[in-house]
Amino acid sequence: MTEFMNLKEQLDTEGLAVIETFCSEETFALGKALSLITEPGAVYTLIGDLGVGKTVFTQGFAKGLGIDGPVNSPTFTILQIYQEGRMPFYHFDVYRIADVEEMDEIGYEDCFYGEGACLIEWANLIEEILPDNYTEIVIEKDLEQGFDYRKITVRRVNR
Repeated sequence: MTEFMNLKEQLDTEGLAVIETFCSEETFALGKALSLITEPGAVYTLIGDLGVGKTVFTQGFAKGLGIDGPVNSPTFTILQIYQEGRMPFYHFDVYRIADVEEMDEIGYEDCFYGEGACLIEWANLIEEILPDNYTEIVIEKDLEQGFDYRKITVRRVNR
């Protein structure tokens, strides 16, 4: 975890952090480190191809919030709410959203503008309803660097 200790400082001063991980345990640890500096009302978007490690990152994020139960991608339910951590955790997977209006039916505004933390997988599909301020997380593979290599870019967005 010590390798990510300056994450908050980088985000606060530069608005950007680029981290390389070389195994799923490091990707998990980065998710956990980010959640440890998360404050109520934070919204994170999580972008990356299938199989890039979004779920592993999310599991680390949940662990850092104090959620000990299983955390899986809510692909078919779109939203999974976890209440047992230090704040509510709203985990969205909008991959199967056909129309952004479906988000109204879920009550996304209560989550986006509530007292918990939101993490939205495939958020690029609902970009028009994202809040003005959020943190974008992009996870990329580079097989030339190795099968388990990930480049993770964390960037503050202010529209």
